[in-house]
Amino acid sequence: MNAAGSQKGFYGWWISVAAFFTFGLAVGIPYYGMGFYYDYYQKAFGWTRPEMTLGFPLAVVLTLWVGPVIMHRYSPRILMMIGAALTALAFIGFSQMTGSLTFYYGMWTLYTVGYILSGPIAHQIIISQWFKRFRGKAMAATYLGVGVFGGSVVEYFAGPITRATNFQNALFWTGIAVLLVIPIAFLVLKDKPSDIGQTPDGLPVPPAEVPPPSRTVKELMSRPSFWLLMVGSLCSIGAIGSINFHMKLVFKDQGFTDQLALDAVFGTALKYILYSSIGGRIVMGYLADKYSKKYVMVATYFLVAATIPLLFLVRPESPEYVYIFAILFGFGMGADYMLIPLMAAEQFGVNSLARAMAIILPADTIGQTWFPYLVAHIREGSGNYGTALNIVFAMAALGAAAVFMLPSHGPKDEALLVQDSGSTKAGR
Repeated sequence: MNAAGSQKGFYGWWISVAAFFTFGLAVGIPYYGMGFYYDYYQKAFGWTRPEMTLGFPLAVVLTLWVGPVIMHRYSPRILMMIGAALTALAFIGFSQMTGSLTFYYGMWTLYTVGYILSGPIAHQIIISQWFKRFRGKAMAATYLGVGVFGGSVVEYFAGPITRATNFQNALFWTGIAVLLVIPIAFLVLKDKPSDIGQTPDGLPVPPAEVPPPSRTVKELMSRPSFWLLMVGSLCSIGAIGSINFHMKLVFKDQGFTDQLALDAVFGTALKYILYSSIGGRIVMGYLADKYSKKYVMVATYFLVAATIPLLFLVRPESPEYVYIFAILFGFGMGADYMLIPLMAAEQFGVNSLARAMAIILPADTIGQTWFPYLVAHIREGSGNYGTALNIVFAMAALGAAAVFMLPSHGPKDEALLVQDSGSTKAGR
């Protein structure tokens, strides 16, 4: 037994390593790469900003039922593989577009189902089953995959393929890359430690507990803390989605009109945002294990809001501001996503995590997708991004305020209650 009291050969850290790759491939490459193609769609098909950004929110409305109905019923590992296959098919479909918005929206719908099945929920459930005491660190390690793969996608993948051939080929090879999730999930991942005779965190004896039943949707929705977490995360994630989806078009409006220069500044911003998000996940994951998750989350949400105005400073005559904006925004963004399941597990208990996140994540995805669509309409009406991004800033601040109103402590994790009790007795 090691110093942490874990079993030798604890498989959970291999789960975390595998999840690093599956999460990075399933979410990092396709989701963060999509913003690269918007100005190419404008040139190739003549689409407007609202037309381009409508695909994702429309798909979300059509697929809202997928998470609550499916995610808590089936193996997250199997769903992950199915979702990766659907995501791959969607991007291969994107590569074959000829200008039909109906086809474009259809591929977005296919992608969104794939995202729900293979993205955050499946990974959060698996990590939460394998880890209790070290859940924050393990979740942070898993989310690093999104930062590494998402931060590299434009500079080392989509950009070079587009310059060498065309953007359609870059979309096609994105789909092929996502398929790598399937063998990793099949060969390495396990849904929970009991599948191979282990226990969470590798503890030598399973916790002596009678797990409480999962709360029903009605029970969850009767709790003010549920609504505060959902509204807070929806506003903050919506603000982040607006920046990610419009960032390249904002740069274009601010003077980066040459295609190579525009691709370069967007690639640089995305790289530093996603790489900085790694630091945000590591630091905030550590702090979330050590201090109040509520206050760590509030600090993160305020950081996201505070850095949005810095985007206005990135111009051809002052390109150095892209680094300041990207590093600060990325740090907050990285921790933002990761803290939601940790806070949900603390507020409602791990046995209710799948059902809670199956409601919260679709709500967050509504903000993540419809906020950018609203921003597109405001930009088209006003002729610039000033008013739109001021509204985004206000929504991000509202998200931080909602999280600040959460109870400081939810029902303490049932396994840790038993563990802490045993430690207290042993220390008497």
